Amino acid sequence: MRTIHTFRLLPAQDLFEEIQNFVQKKGIQAGVVLSAVGSLTKAALRLANRSSYHEFQGPFEIVSITGTVSVHGSHLHIAISDGEGKTLGGHLGQGCLIYTTAEIVIAELLDVVYQREPCPLSGYDELVAKPR
Repeated sequence: MRTIHTFRLLPAQDLFEEIQNFVQKKGIQAGVVLSAVGSLTKAALRLANRSSYHEFQGPFEIVSITGTVSVHGSHLHIAISDGEGKTLGGHLGQGCLIYTTAEIVIAELLDVVYQREPCPLSGYDELVAKPR
């Protein structure tokens, strides 16, 4: 079973914070981003095998966002492209500011709970899916 949520973000809103605010407000225990398009004035990404976030000045088109969301923690990746079509991607962080819009579609999964628990193999809090 699932429920589909669709919402729009406005200029100057923080993409990650607003997705997480929506998840908290709706009490989403387990969800997946189905679609996300829009634009950014600024991006904050953690690139592959890096420990910190890097800021990039736009404008950028949001090409894709993928990942899992939950009131217990979310894990999102984003791909963005500049005015020449060069594409960059990484872990979505706070500080990605909306330029004109962002249209987000999330599928809420009603029979599972996503949690984050320490993983001795990766050293990070990783996804654990539990039946509801």
